[in-house]
Amino acid sequence: MTRTYPDEPAGEFPRPPRTITDREDRPIDVVSADDADTESLVEMYLDFDPADRAQGIPPVKEEAIREWLDTILDDDCVNVVAKHDDTVAGHATLVPDNDGERELAIFVLQAYQGAGIGTALVETLLGQGQAEGIDHVWLTVERWNEPAIALYEKVGFETSSAESFEVEMAILF
Repeated sequence: MTRTYPDEPAGEFPRPPRTITDREDRPIDVVSADDADTESLVEMYLDFDPADRAQGIPPVKEEAIREWLDTILDDDCVNVVAKHDDTVAGHATLVPDNDGERELAIFVLQAYQGAGIGTALVETLLGQGQAEGIDHVWLTVERWNEPAIALYEKVGFETSSAESFEVEMAILF
């Protein structure tokens, strides 16, 4: 599949580890998933609201969550997590596709949504991707998910296709 990417590359993004203060005045550490406990990630996904799942991810049942995490936490994927104290509040990943590009997926627990954590996760994930030599990233988002679309546009993604119920967006570094 040939994707359309912006004409101008985005600038530099911050790399992990970094600490932000979210809009709820909570300290949030954004780190490489290598520095996070897998069990804490499993717990986050077990707590994830099924209404916020899209395209079948994240999985619902614990065994399926563990299998899915085994796949996306391997060396081919780039992963960052947002932690508040001992709680994983969010996770973002860049997964390779068949065209040598990367697909972005992000998940933020409902109690942490709307506080700026998603932006910090995406920026830091893209920074880690830049550090690893990745330069083409795309994603899909449901067209009615206006907060997510605004987040992606804020960090530099542009709409590349909007012909279905999903919007495809892309960024170039």
